[in-house]
Amino acid sequence: MPPRPAVLTKRTLDKDLDKITHVEDVAKHVVRRLVAPGLGLIFLGLTMLFAGVYVFDRPGATLVVAAAALASYMAMNIGANDVTNNVGAAVGARAMTMAQALAIAAIFEVLGATIAGGEVVKTISSNIVDTVQVPQAMLGWIMMAALMAAALWINLATWMNAPVSTTHAIVGAVIGAGISAVGVEPVNWRVMLEITSSWVTSPLIGGLIAAGMLYLVKTLIIYRDDKIAAARRWVPVLVAVMAGGFMAYMVLQLSPPGRFPPFTVFLIGIGIGLVSWLAARPLVLAQARDLENRNSSLRVLFRLPLIGSAALLSFAHGANDVSNAVGPLSAIVHSVGIGGVDGVGHPPLWVMLIGAFGISVGLLLFGPRLIRLVGEEITKLNPMRAYCVALSTAFTVIVASWLGLPVSTTHIAVGAVFGVGFFREWYTRHSKRRITYIRRKAESFDIDEPEEPNIHEQRRRYLVRRSHFMTIVAAWIVTVPVSAALAAVIYWAMFALFV
Repeated sequence: MPPRPAVLTKRTLDKDLDKITHVEDVAKHVVRRLVAPGLGLIFLGLTMLFAGVYVFDRPGATLVVAAAALASYMAMNIGANDVTNNVGAAVGARAMTMAQALAIAAIFEVLGATIAGGEVVKTISSNIVDTVQVPQAMLGWIMMAALMAAALWINLATWMNAPVSTTHAIVGAVIGAGISAVGVEPVNWRVMLEITSSWVTSPLIGGLIAAGMLYLVKTLIIYRDDKIAAARRWVPVLVAVMAGGFMAYMVLQLSPPGRFPPFTVFLIGIGIGLVSWLAARPLVLAQARDLENRNSSLRVLFRLPLIGSAALLSFAHGANDVSNAVGPLSAIVHSVGIGGVDGVGHPPLWVMLIGAFGISVGLLLFGPRLIRLVGEEITKLNPMRAYCVALSTAFTVIVASWLGLPVSTTHIAVGAVFGVGFFREWYTRHSKRRITYIRRKAESFDIDEPEEPNIHEQRRRYLVRRSHFMTIVAAWIVTVPVSAALAAVIYWAMFALFV
């Protein structure tokens, strides 16, 4: 039987099948990328229906429904951008998976927003621009423009992987829209000056506290001959400090201003800290059994405290930053004369629910990108370092609340991450305790004194990625002016089209 002639070209059927497979792969990729935006649009539609149930047949119902859609859009952007502060460090330290982090953050954000979020809404709705000097009809359009401008800027920042401050974005947008509408007189420049000062102080304080905490952890636990014994002694203390600090923070958030003096809040924190120490001590002792005297064993002991800190920080964030979305909506509801907002700016429950669930939806759909940036790409985090980040963020927020400073959780958390990274660079090069410990543990390991520094070698060994540092700082600097300018343009466009 003669051999069959060689076929030098692929058969037509094979080519067609390859093309069909390629088209299917492309279609799957496109559909996968459209799922999150599609679900976001569905949520916006449901929000409009939800708001319509409460304002149907009321004066200004159309404006309120449109504002509810913008508020939910803003809330989703907050969830995508800001919630990385709470769980990014824990994910970066491998203390929890991305799915676990998203679930914990979503649940505690809703709880914080609905339980403790009403007290801070009035800052956005009435303290930045004096509503007495602004006509009520004009106030609604100012807040509409502010919501749209802040949400667009935060959306752009999320796309660029830059964790900007949603607080500063909405403040800048309210100021920009207010100035474009009624000039500079109604703007409360004292509040603006406080916010400007917090741009510098909050990340520095967060970074310094995080570096100090990491120094204590390294000194008291990591560079000890018996790490496990040191951890059994000090991890319950750290848990107690975290629990007591957060309880003091919750007292400040849930109680009316001035109800509890600082010393009373301090005693409450001490009491809760003592109870937490008594509860954590047997758990840590049980976890420490049969663990080897290694750093990897310490990661096990720090895992649960880190998860708890992420949950509590999510609660605090929900209580604070939900106002960035529902504050303008609350002002709009009040401006059109719809009941449910009292004289001091407290919004009705349905307004709070829009912000709370919007943050959670944004986190679930769009949050993982920035969680990886804050938790993994700026500097390497293990559970000990991540715990220092969470603790420093909590303490900075508490101190700022006592001082009355309008700080940003984004700035504090990212500043803490950078503080940990820069401290590690310094500690690695200069710590005599570290060198002495390594020499004592590895007698055969020859460690020379540092030679003349090589600038290229030092850059290669940087523990903080400078490119991310500059990107984030630049985003912080431009947030307020960009959102203000964008809000002014949007207000002019709305005024020309609808007023």
